[in-house]
Amino acid sequence: MTENKAVPGCGGDIFVPYEQRKGNESIVYFTRDLSAEGLRKMVERVDAQITGKVAIKLHTGEQYGPNIIPHEWVENLVKKDYPDATIVETNTYYVGDRYTTELHRETLQVNGWTFCPVDITDSTGITSLPVKGGKWFKEMFVGRTLPDYDSLLVLTHFKGHVMGGFGGSNKNIGIGCADGR
Repeated sequence: MTENKAVPGCGGDIFVPYEQRKGNESIVYFTRDLSAEGLRKMVERVDAQITGKVAIKLHTGEQYGPNIIPHEWVENLVKKDYPDATIVETNTYYVGDRYTTELHRETLQVNGWTFCPVDITDSTGITSLPVKGGKWFKEMFVGRTLPDYDSLLVLTHFKGHVMGGFGGSNKNIGIGCADGR
């Protein structure tokens, strides 16, 4: 029997093989079909759990930035499956194209995120959410309007990051929903 080693993103302490899961672990879907149809197939797997007022969290990018899920794929998904959905984002902590709400809205236009509403959730302030069982934090601060949504559909691209890490879901949620200030 081979020894199970810790894998980042799986609790940090123990790797739990799929067949040994108890059901409370996070489920992540991955596809190699990098197309609008591939995206739709992945979302179909969780569609039954997406209810009520739907927020879509994804990285909308710096101006003209290539490191985003193509907006055409997301537009196709929104128009066919979630016509009342809203894309959610927060302003960045660092100075750049998304540092202020005004600059952020301009960047959204440039990058083509114009097919549905976009809620910059911290544009009107922040709120705190409890972190149940948190090891390092008991609460986290997010954009004021994020708790107004019933479902959060997270669409994440992965890439090697210039700051020496691996950008993905932790960054998309941990930074992209949190108030950086």
